[in-house]
Amino acid sequence: MAPFLFFAVVILWGLTWFAIHLQIGGTTADVAIFWRFVLSATLIGGGLALTGKLRLPPRPAWPWITGMGVCLFSCNFLGIYSSELYLPSGTVSVVFSMATLFNTLNLWLFFRKTPDLRVLAGGILGVCGVALLLAGDMAHENWHLMLAGMGFALLGTFLFSCGNMLSRHLARFDISLTNTIFWGMICGATLLAVIIPLSGHGYGFPLTARWLGGLLYLALFGSVAGFLFYLELVRRIGADKAAYATILSPVIALGMSAFFEQVHWSIPMLAGLVLILLGNVLAFLRRKPLPQPVEVEQG
Repeated sequence: MAPFLFFAVVILWGLTWFAIHLQIGGTTADVAIFWRFVLSATLIGGGLALTGKLRLPPRPAWPWITGMGVCLFSCNFLGIYSSELYLPSGTVSVVFSMATLFNTLNLWLFFRKTPDLRVLAGGILGVCGVALLLAGDMAHENWHLMLAGMGFALLGTFLFSCGNMLSRHLARFDISLTNTIFWGMICGATLLAVIIPLSGHGYGFPLTARWLGGLLYLALFGSVAGFLFYLELVRRIGADKAAYATILSPVIALGMSAFFEQVHWSIPMLAGLVLILLGNVLAFLRRKPLPQPVEVEQG
């Protein structure tokens, strides 16, 4: 069962990046993300209500849940979706895999957990990889657009990591992880509901197979099924081993990007992708499960 769950998570999360690509241009990013998490929260909340497990968080937990929801289910995705306006979905997935390295940095900054040398070496490889990705396209006349896309991807990844740090504080409260995610999604969607009209956008979306297909995949498979499969995988084999799925999922995303988006990478760009993946592998070699609740993964 564990091998099935592992490869299911790899495939489900690997395909989410192309599903995001399907929605690019159909609406603005805030509208696409809003409907994704409205649908995801409806499904998760409905499941909790039907099983009698829906719980209202205690009042002191709300600031942490709100912060986590803003970082994990709205602002981080604004960066990720915006990055796919300028970068292939496969490239964004590889940049996002650096979330592990951002987690290490944030653990050091906020929790004074000193990273070991392998994690630091992995971070250096990741930074060099990002530099090669940028250098590989600098000769292109639209290199500044790629630079903007890389900035959005890194910002979204950093915010995702901040959300993980906020989720660690929720261990102090008597609330299940599934309820935490549900209420976090509600907070993220609520923020987007405010941002959309303030930005002059409408809530409408195109009734096209392309856009709706991306929405259904992201909500049903990327956010709900992928998340539930991952939690079951963590229960069976541990968070440290389950986390290897985040290294392999970009391989699926790169394949989809090359086939459907007709992306061609230069040698420096390919070298950059390899360095980022190697940096993550190196960082994971000594990864140990944290005694805190399982950190939420992107999908």
